[in-house]
Amino acid sequence: MFLSRVFGRALFSAAKSEASAAAAAANGSVKTVYNPLEQFFEVDRNAEDDTPVVYGRSWKASELRLKSWDDLHKLWYVLLKEKNMLMTQRQMLHAQNLRFPNPERVPKVRKSMCRLKHVLTERAIAEPDPRRSAEMKRMINAM
Repeated sequence: MFLSRVFGRALFSAAKSEASAAAAAANGSVKTVYNPLEQFFEVDRNAEDDTPVVYGRSWKASELRLKSWDDLHKLWYVLLKEKNMLMTQRQMLHAQNLRFPNPERVPKVRKSMCRLKHVLTERAIAEPDPRRSAEMKRMINAM
């Protein structure tokens, strides 16, 4: 009950800020209100639009092997954010008894994350310094 109250307030305040942003746009003022909850929802997609949207494919391991450690780290968090957004959207639609559009996106994100961990593990195994290799493996396992 506590969680529903907290999330209800958060979602209500998100809707309230969207309404105030729409009112500001209608009045002609161009004040952009950033809502951090928008990261967990697809705001570009119109629910009444029936045209199919084509999404990209999952990352291949051969492509990930070409990327730097920092790029892979950044990509991991982009994929994690995408996975969280998809899970949030699926849960909300399930609660409203609506169909989750494009369910094939979830396995694509999971495959990419799994392949990314595999590439990082390959790099950790190939590391000549055993101390650094063990540290890299610990970090990868914590992901």
